[in-house]
Amino acid sequence: MTSSGAADDDAAALTLPEELLLITLDPRRGKLLCRRRSLQYAAAGAVLAELEGRGHITEERGRMRTVDSPDPVGPLLAPLLHSLGQPELNRRGISVKRWVRLHGRYAEVSHLDALVERGVLRREHRRVLGLFGYHRHFPGEPDLCATVREDFAAAEAAGFPLLRSRQLAALLSAIGLAGDLTGRGREGRSAMKALRRQQWTARAVRQNVKQDEPSGGDSGWGGDGDCGGGGCGGGGD
Repeated sequence: MTSSGAADDDAAALTLPEELLLITLDPRRGKLLCRRRSLQYAAAGAVLAELEGRGHITEERGRMRTVDSPDPVGPLLAPLLHSLGQPELNRRGISVKRWVRLHGRYAEVSHLDALVERGVLRREHRRVLGLFGYHRHFPGEPDLCATVREDFAAAEAAGFPLLRSRQLAALLSAIGLAGDLTGRGREGRSAMKALRRQQWTARAVRQNVKQDEPSGGDSGWGGDGDCGGGGCGGGGD
């Protein structure tokens, strides 16, 4: 198998939260393209989209509930699905916006750590003045960051024919990255904005991003406290 074929197979095995983390990374600088907190909201939204795609949750009018599904979830998604409760106990549903805000940090940190553990990303530990520690992340081998971006560009050129590509585009628009990642200029930004308004996960992410404005926030994966652990439940157009 060629290295290109191996990269395509590895990329196909990625979950939506993992794709999101890879496409929002500046591979040369090892930093995020957006605010860290915004990415955390988007990671939570991607988790919900993944769970919906596997038949574990449904949404109506901004509230979601779990449903029984035979499709298994892995160790990364299991605690997040568990946080939504059992189907017979959450018939009223859970606020999507609130869940995204509460579980965003865990969703991002757990998936980021898993990418590092699998060698998809390489984590570098650095210090400022020999005192303050921070992290940078760079693509591993094969470079799945590049593969995910190529796949996204191809999906955009085809008009985002698959639900998964539409969900990713909507989440990127929700955190203000449409302009950075579209290859079609203003037309591309408008198309991604329209998708954002259609996808319930992206709408919840956008609501949380807007709620934080105009407050500041950290802009990248840095500091030991930002990149390790975290409990499930902690927390411009």
